[in-house]
Amino acid sequence: MHTLLAMVLAAALPVPAAAPTADGFATGTTGGVAGPTVTVTNGADLARYAGANTPYTIMVSGRISVGGMVTVVANKSILGVGASAEISGGGLQLGTTTRPGNNVIVRNIRFSNASDDAISVTNKAHHVWIDHNEFLPGYDGSLDIKRQSTNVTVSWNRFLGTDKSMLLGHSDNFTADIGYLRVTYHHNYFDGSNQRHPRVRFGEPVHVYNNYYRNIGLYGIASTENAGVVAEGNYFENVAHPCHSTGGYADSAPGRLVQRLNAFVNSGTCEAGGTVAEPSGYYSYTLDPASSVPSLVTAGAGVGRI
Repeated sequence: MHTLLAMVLAAALPVPAAAPTADGFATGTTGGVAGPTVTVTNGADLARYAGANTPYTIMVSGRISVGGMVTVVANKSILGVGASAEISGGGLQLGTTTRPGNNVIVRNIRFSNASDDAISVTNKAHHVWIDHNEFLPGYDGSLDIKRQSTNVTVSWNRFLGTDKSMLLGHSDNFTADIGYLRVTYHHNYFDGSNQRHPRVRFGEPVHVYNNYYRNIGLYGIASTENAGVVAEGNYFENVAHPCHSTGGYADSAPGRLVQRLNAFVNSGTCEAGGTVAEPSGYYSYTLDPASSVPSLVTAGAGVGRI
């Protein structure tokens, strides 16, 4: 689509409500605000603007089919129009080894049938805000954050029936992640999903608060490889294993996890132990009571709710 035509369409189409500023570890993320706004309706235009070396606010209109991973580089906002914006068949990779994916916002988009990950935050990407999206099952992970990426917030998303929902940390052997992977996860809705909500290696502090875990298959949170996780004010409903930490998980060595003010309904025990750096040393936040989390999150998480 010609740039001028795309900009005209962007002005004519309805846009999401004004976004609040990014919070948690992504505080200060501005995305593509310094550049023009364009609207995309196909994979080729999405890839062209997302990979451009200048800022853009990219409005995704309708359902876009892509093959493989679309590279997103620095200073981009990728925002869905209304409640029908969807990326199907592939996903977004934020950053490459030579082109960082820093200062990126992804909001209000449904991801379905990804051939790999739906979103991969990788290769030292920092200041990334993933907010009010919906993730449906795909081939691999829904949202992976790895390879020395940091200062990321994942908020108000819905994971519906996903398997490997959220990985944090590339592998047990990738010790270069130590000192990175500072991530905030809040007000996400894990609805019939299976595992990795998140699964953490090395990162500290990782702040998991006010999330709603409902009918989870394998487990909720796993802190491994000496990661430091603070889990507070979450609501676990029908979750046999809310947290793994001191016993490790699978082949991964133990991590540390502090749990407080969580609610457990028809759920097992949250395995916790060790000390963790406090998120309040990095940013301020308001904790909702765990008892209010199901109503708040079911009403507010996902697409079309900003």
